[in-house]
Amino acid sequence: MSFTTTDTPPTAPPPDSSLAPSQPTTPAPGKGLLREIIETILLTVLIYAAVNFGTGRFRIEGSSMEPSMHPNQYVLVDKVSYMLGSPKRGDVIVFNYPLATERDFIKRVIGLPGETVRVAQGVVSINGVPLEEPYISAPPTYENMWTLGPDEYFVLGDNRNSSSDSHSWGPLARHYFIGRAIFVYWPPTLWGLVPHYTYASAP
Repeated sequence: MSFTTTDTPPTAPPPDSSLAPSQPTTPAPGKGLLREIIETILLTVLIYAAVNFGTGRFRIEGSSMEPSMHPNQYVLVDKVSYMLGSPKRGDVIVFNYPLATERDFIKRVIGLPGETVRVAQGVVSINGVPLEEPYISAPPTYENMWTLGPDEYFVLGDNRNSSSDSHSWGPLARHYFIGRAIFVYWPPTLWGLVPHYTYASAP
């Protein structure tokens, strides 16, 4: 009996490609930079949209809010507060002028929905209770009485005798409100919070 021998080693099985280590891929030149630029632009747009949704800017024209506020002051307006709650007496607000909605006005909230506002002998009364108003430039010289509806507010300028407000064109409907004035940011010499007021003796 004879045996045949060979010096050829046995053939190794092919390597399993699924077990081969993955090779890191190198991003194309400039691709990472472009992505960073796009992300920065998108973030900037989102921040700008959020800021403009929640706040507004308003420039005071005229003297209707003196001595509390002055012409050519720039005011930051909070547009979110009144989405979450109701305006309060003494708030300084910015709103669309109801007789020409392309114009915005700034005044102080005096009367709330359902109240009766009376101006007589230089005194403003709410449901018969006089208001203490240390912020006005002078007592009003006009007289009248208004009863507000369920969604109406009575707004007056602090410069009572030189202001186009509810005493001349009537109560202001809630849907005209833009927001609550919160901060004077220009000129720098007058930086500060807007002077809202809380009434101790009001109903």
